[in-house]
Amino acid sequence: MTTKKTLKTYFLTGLLVLVPLAITLWVLGLVIGTMDQTLLLLPASWQPDTWLGVHVPGLGALLTLAFIFVVGLLTQNFIGQTLMKWWDWLLRHIPIVGPLYTSIKQVSDTLLSSSGNAFRKALLIEYPRAGSYTIAFLTGTPGGDVARQLDGDFVSVYVPTTPNPTSGFFLILPRAGVVELDMSVDAALKYIVSMGVVSPVSPPRRPPEPTLEAVKTPRSDI
Repeated sequence: MTTKKTLKTYFLTGLLVLVPLAITLWVLGLVIGTMDQTLLLLPASWQPDTWLGVHVPGLGALLTLAFIFVVGLLTQNFIGQTLMKWWDWLLRHIPIVGPLYTSIKQVSDTLLSSSGNAFRKALLIEYPRAGSYTIAFLTGTPGGDVARQLDGDFVSVYVPTTPNPTSGFFLILPRAGVVELDMSVDAALKYIVSMGVVSPVSPPRRPPEPTLEAVKTPRSDI
C-alpha cells in the first residue's frame, strides 16, 4: 500500500469515528440549549443565574426534566387527576385555544400513551407507484365519516421521508395491500434515516419442525 493510500485510509477511519460523535454531541447540545431557554420564562429574580451568580450550562435542562417528573408524579393521585380534568375542561372551552389544544392532546395521547397503538408496527407498502416499495408505520384504522365512505377493510399508515422521518405522508390503504414486517419500529427508523445503508438484522430462522410422516417413519438402523 502506498503512502497516499495509507494516509487516505487513516483519514477516512478518523472520519468514521469522529463524524457520528460530533453529530451526536451537536444534537445533544441543541436539545440541552433549547431546554435551558425555559429558564427565561421565570422572573429574573428566580432564575438560577441570579442567585448562583454564575451560569451553569445544562441546569435548565435538569430543572425541566425534574419539573416534568414532578408533574407526572403529582397527577398520579386522586387530587392531581381531578385538577388535571378541571384544567383540561377549562382549556377545551376557550375559543380558538380549545380546538387546537384538543387536537394536540389527541395526537400526544396516541403517540406517548403506553396503551396506544401508534407506530407499533412497521409495514411494507407499494408507494408512490406500483412496483415501488417503501416502509410505513401503522397508526390505526379510519373512523367517523371516512370509514363510512370506504368499502372494505382499511388501515391508516404514516409514510416517513428520508432522512428526516418527522415529516411524511398520511395514507389510508386496504389492509390487504400492506405487509407487516418482522422488525421493530426502532430498526425500521434506523433503516429510513440511513437511507437504506444500515440494513435491519434479519431474525434468526427457526429450524423446520418435523412433519408427521417423519415422526412416524421408523429408523432403518434399529
